[in-house]
Amino acid sequence: MYEYIENFKNLGFGMFVHFGLYSVSATGEWSKLTNGIEDEEYEKLAKRFKVKKSWAKDLVKTAKLAGCKYITLTTRHHDGFSLYDTKGLSDFDSLHTPTGRDLVREFVDECNKAGIVPFFYHTLLDWRHPDYKNNFPKYIDYLVRSIEILCSQYGKIGGLWFDGMWDKPNDDWQEDRIYGTIRKYQPEAMIINNTGLGEQGKLGHPEIDSVTFERGKPFPIITSGKPIAGEVCEILNDHWGYAKADVSYKGVKDMIEELLDCRQCGCNFLLNVGPVANGSLRPIDKAMLELIGQWIRFNKNFIYNVNISDVTCENAMVMKGDNCYYVAVKTAMGGNLNVVMNISANEPTYKMSAKIKSAKWLDDGSKVEIKNGNEIVGKTFDYGPSAYYRVAKVKIK
Repeated sequence: MYEYIENFKNLGFGMFVHFGLYSVSATGEWSKLTNGIEDEEYEKLAKRFKVKKSWAKDLVKTAKLAGCKYITLTTRHHDGFSLYDTKGLSDFDSLHTPTGRDLVREFVDECNKAGIVPFFYHTLLDWRHPDYKNNFPKYIDYLVRSIEILCSQYGKIGGLWFDGMWDKPNDDWQEDRIYGTIRKYQPEAMIINNTGLGEQGKLGHPEIDSVTFERGKPFPIITSGKPIAGEVCEILNDHWGYAKADVSYKGVKDMIEELLDCRQCGCNFLLNVGPVANGSLRPIDKAMLELIGQWIRFNKNFIYNVNISDVTCENAMVMKGDNCYYVAVKTAMGGNLNVVMNISANEPTYKMSAKIKSAKWLDDGSKVEIKNGNEIVGKTFDYGPSAYYRVAKVKIK
């Protein structure tokens, strides 16, 4: 009954994509509100929204290289602009711009070709729609109809990722109606509703299939009834949507460590990119994602189709496979004192809570040295490779 939730957990790593009219301004996805831009002025950006034909193909290609199994695209963000054909609900969409195309259709088609699972982000709040402030029940009618279009016009999707209910915490969002619409058309779609920065890991409505940890620290989700997934969403720099002046980038190894931490808790990692106005990714975004993918190609067993481990390992991360365990240990690069800082002749050991039968490193297939029957010797990388974390496949007695 809940196989779709377990399937989602097994995906492990996804790409979040914040793309919309705000990408034209190059000042971030919240620029309309934070910069106090009036509707009439903001709408002028639509005349400059020209997305290249290959945007979706290029995006999906980068996601594949990064090792992402799914992509969550902002079909409509808080500014109210839609990347899909709203079927007459509004003219504030991509079809009424120089682009003149249904970008969600292009996105889904490319995902399906590449074996990537498409997910839809959709705002719940709306800074522009008059009914959001003045006639909330009528606004919900508009919102439900929008969701119905997304659920009925693009074939099977992985799920819907909502955001913004925290903006009106005391109003009636008619959640039963919203989620019932999804179940009607997409009974096996993941329903995810972001609780925001202040309520990380909170479940809320019983139809929710995954809790969220926005830029937060995950923890295992343990339930006695319906299984619940967990997902951490993170950004490469400081803005979700493209901001030209944002150079505050995190490190590749930091993103890999967050990915590992998420998986150890049984949660997925959803890493965001913000395409520029024509739909292209910044070169630095592509490069970082490709480096993450390079690490994953050697150590994919730790990321996909694994579960929370019942065996622990001191100062290391562990995932449970079908007939083995995968242990990720932080490992330095080897070399000599002239080129490697803080080099040590002693290689650290990592003590497992079970006796080890055999173990090998995933990156080169070499045998792992074992001490005292249950300690992994964390052999350094040879000079040249420096992948930060090394993963061992371990079988226990």
